[in-house]
Amino acid sequence: MKIWRDTGDEAVAAIAGVLQRGGIALLPTDTIYGLHAVAANDAAVARIAELKGRGDDKPFVVIAASADQLRAFGAEVPDALDGLWPAPLTAVMRRGAGTVAARVPDLGWLRELLKKTGPLVSTSANRAGEPPISAIVELAKDVASGVDAAIDAGRREGKPSTIVDFTGRSPRLVREGDPLFAQNLRKSLRI
Repeated sequence: MKIWRDTGDEAVAAIAGVLQRGGIALLPTDTIYGLHAVAANDAAVARIAELKGRGDDKPFVVIAASADQLRAFGAEVPDALDGLWPAPLTAVMRRGAGTVAARVPDLGWLRELLKKTGPLVSTSANRAGEPPISAIVELAKDVASGVDAAIDAGRREGKPSTIVDFTGRSPRLVREGDPLFAQNLRKSLRI
């Protein structure tokens, strides 16, 4: 696994290349470290599921550079999200006959990466049933063996994102992340 210790242009370009070739990257997000692969690459997504020991019954979150990129991916993005993202907000939306849980991360370098790769699946970098990792050194050896590239940005102490379901007639709060953010979100979405 090749590790970069910064999020500069060189690292972003290199990680984008790894992902575009079907690789898996361990990246810090605005919450915790996660495993990432191009969302449209079924083989790479299946590799992440295998690394995590996770079945097909629980889909991964998708991250994107913008609401427009998610629309191009086929998600029915409510107009209300255009003014809310980027933020620690995961939105459950319709996509074709199913749904997708997606967010636009609040990290500029990560959105630049997403502009190069398109939407990525994103999942915590731990085996199913184990606690999420907050530093690269905590990554299990069997998971690390399947990762092609990583960015080490030190310890992450992020809180989980707030999850809102937009598939019904009105938005529904599923999980409250940061309490202040969730309170402001309730007011702006009237939930």
